[in-house]
Amino acid sequence: MRTETTASASGAATGADPAGSGLRQGLRRRHVRLIALGGVIGAGLFVGSGVVIRSTGPAAVLSFLAAGGLTVLIMRMLAEMTVARPALGSFYAHVRETLGHRAGFAVGWLYWYFFVIVVAVEAVAGGRIVRLWLPGVPLWAVSLVLMALLTATNLVSARSYGEFEYWFSSVKVVAIVVFLFLGGLFVLGLWPDAPGGLGLLTAHGGFAPAGIGAVLAAVVPCVGFFTGAEIVTIAAAESVEPERAVADAIRSIVLRVVAFYVLSVLVVVAVVPWTARAIEVSPYAAVLDRLAVPAAGTVMNAVVLIAVLSCLNSALYTSSRMLFALTRNGDAPRGLTKVGASGVPRRALLAGTSVGYLSVIAAWISPDVVFAFLIDSYGAIALFVYLAIAVAQLRMRRRLERSAPERLTLRMWGFPWLSRLTIALMALVIGAMAVLPDSRAQFWLSLLTLGVVLAAYEVRKRVGRD
Repeated sequence: MRTETTASASGAATGADPAGSGLRQGLRRRHVRLIALGGVIGAGLFVGSGVVIRSTGPAAVLSFLAAGGLTVLIMRMLAEMTVARPALGSFYAHVRETLGHRAGFAVGWLYWYFFVIVVAVEAVAGGRIVRLWLPGVPLWAVSLVLMALLTATNLVSARSYGEFEYWFSSVKVVAIVVFLFLGGLFVLGLWPDAPGGLGLLTAHGGFAPAGIGAVLAAVVPCVGFFTGAEIVTIAAAESVEPERAVADAIRSIVLRVVAFYVLSVLVVVAVVPWTARAIEVSPYAAVLDRLAVPAAGTVMNAVVLIAVLSCLNSALYTSSRMLFALTRNGDAPRGLTKVGASGVPRRALLAGTSVGYLSVIAAWISPDVVFAFLIDSYGAIALFVYLAIAVAQLRMRRRLERSAPERLTLRMWGFPWLSRLTIALMALVIGAMAVLPDSRAQFWLSLLTLGVVLAAYEVRKRVGRD
């Protein structure tokens, strides 16, 4: 008995019913809401934020606020397009429609590449945490086991992915809420032996000890921490109520995510001196240690592991759906169009997983050369995609206002001026990556990745004509 079917090639990504793809609409609104929220709460918040604090001081709060605000604007632009023109592949389809086939091809493949590298990065990060409890097991073996387990989860069904992500995200949200509650008690002087107050915000060199330049420079990595919110628009194709689910998720994610990040960082710098070495290692654990919470390190390691597994789970899902969407317009091999009996594009999923496996092996064999190259080569890709999303929204909005204004049920604020400002700010962030020492290598290697993808498009065009 055949367990796979070929998805219909009809209803390509210009607003057609995504259900015609052969994917099953197994995601409920609660899944979509937590997917949106959990997509941006990863190891970047729990660990990476400490690096920003150490380089910026208490003013890191402003860096996260600026990056969060920019991300909110991008997500609003994307939500407007998604609700008005629901499509398989989301922004890949929107960019292809408004900016042309070359731009769509580039955005789709860049996004796929971004997440297959994320698969490897999160698998290695998860393996390192597990080895704290199982030191005798090789890192590569733990990483591959984690990937295999979550690949199996994704192979079952979209709903299986959604359930795992729902509970992963729930744990992350609960952890942050508890953290904010305990930190708030300390700041208010209601915690045992707590001096209370916000004195640490101006101690040790002032609020912005490294200057305003460092605060602005820190916005660049902070924007990267928010990457993942857009996953909800890709998952919408397998949602029971795609338009309503996306609209609700985007509305709910805005203040919550910015609040979680900004308030969390504020608690960290208000409870622990920003100069403390422990902040760079694990800012949340540093706060819990200051509060004398028992087994603080173990608790945070467990929470970070869940965050890593959540990101790994989402990366596997997202890369497979984007690759599947690419096949609909001939931008990827037609053989990847096969959909399993459960509605999962298994070949597309396994293709991304295979690249992840190879990257994990590279991390074991050549961590300082091959794996380091892979990490740098995807560092700016999400920003390239975000810039394309913003430009696409500006063009699509004009078209919709002329042809189907009734579809604009969720609108970008302050159009067109705020859209143009968002594009300018995103271009500024990308430009800053090109000149800042800490991000320069990532920018240029990511630009090389873009060049390879554009060259691949020219090959695809030539082969298509033949």
